[in-house]
Amino acid sequence: MRKLLPLILAVHVAACTSATPTATLRGQTYELEIADNDAERARGLMYRDQLAADAGMLFLFERQGPQAFWMKNTRIPLDILYFDEDWRLVGWSLDTPPCSLGDRCPSYPSQAPAQFVLELNAGTARRIGAQLGDRLAVQGVDR
Repeated sequence: MRKLLPLILAVHVAACTSATPTATLRGQTYELEIADNDAERARGLMYRDQLAADAGMLFLFERQGPQAFWMKNTRIPLDILYFDEDWRLVGWSLDTPPCSLGDRCPSYPSQAPAQFVLELNAGTARRIGAQLGDRLAVQGVDR
């Protein structure tokens, strides 16, 4: 037991200090899943039947540029919010419907160059009064 105690304490400390990444927009905070590589960005929220009201997925790109998302194999309607390198809201696709048409699903491009994309449940941006130019405050995310 004496040899296990340091291991148990290390696991406990790591569990207590590993915070879930969050983003705050217009005073509302969302727990984030992070998509920061090609495989995670390609999968996104596909095949999910629900997304908690206080949750979202944040897509991180290496550099700012035109972004376009689609809803291939996505089962829940989403708000797709595009942010520039300064975390300012520069475009969106609101109430974006699910799509089961495979490669025939439409694309939803950013209206301006973006480096970060936040997906939330459809209707969230409208409910919180999000506006172009709003700044996203992100905690616990390495960029």
